[in-house]
Amino acid sequence: MPRSPLTPADRYETLRQKILSVLRERTVSAKEISGEVSASEKEVYGHLDHIQKSLHHTSLTLVVVPSKCKKCGFSFKKRERLRKPGKCPICRSESISEPFFTIR
Repeated sequence: MPRSPLTPADRYETLRQKILSVLRERTVSAKEISGEVSASEKEVYGHLDHIQKSLHHTSLTLVVVPSKCKKCGFSFKKRERLRKPGKCPICRSESISEPFFTIR
């Protein structure tokens, strides 16, 4: 009996569209987005970079709540990278909160 060709599962939204819909709902970290859209955190950061650039042409913006050092309270407000920093420049602590993202 001949086998029927495999057909891919129907996708209604692309991964980037899923991330955008999560960001429109509430403020979330990349780790939370990763869990909701079933993608790696590294992949989510790549999509967030692209979303930030593509929203530049619209009235929407990607709002980033900056990371903070849990030891001394230093806030990474001027940081352009979206990823969590490795060390605090003030106290050298590696205990740093994740940045949070939303769209407005």
